[in-house]
Amino acid sequence: GPVGLKGKAGATCDCGRYRKVVGQLDVNVEKLRKTVRFVKNVVLGLRETEERFYLLVKESRKYRDASLNCRLRGGTLAMPKTSSLNSLLLDYISQAGLTGVYVGVQVQSKDLVSVKRLKLFPTTNSSCVELLSTGTWGHVECETALFFICEFPKSRRRGGGGGGRGSLVSLS
Repeated sequence: GPVGLKGKAGATCDCGRYRKVVGQLDVNVEKLRKTVRFVKNVVLGLRETEERFYLLVKESRKYRDASLNCRLRGGTLAMPKTSSLNSLLLDYISQAGLTGVYVGVQVQSKDLVSVKRLKLFPTTNSSCVELLSTGTWGHVECETALFFICEFPKSRRRGGGGGGRGSLVSLS
């Protein structure tokens, strides 16, 4: 387009003043981050890994209701897929003084089960699994009311991964 009218000369920037404000904002943001970490870890009692948060819910529920409760909170029942995560969850329930909690595993077999180097447990006719304070997984009737652990992704997306029904471990 055509060149516009010539305007008045602009004033020079006093950038030092703005840098000071931005610097103070950075300090305040870091203070807020520390406060959020405190609230997550101390007040709420959350545990975390690089990718997920874990919340021990001290409300006794049947397996199906526990799974639904986690989904309503934006997560799923915790699935200890590695021995290190199993240990983290074990420490979590031990510090809470609990003997066992529901995790997002359902087993369909009548044999002994070992999942990715986790300890063995004998099966019964039940298909729900609790993580015991001994570090093992135990079968439990799905109608039994237990406390449970929910897991949440750290990404902004909520409720992804597994559809909230837990993982099925099929054994042949």
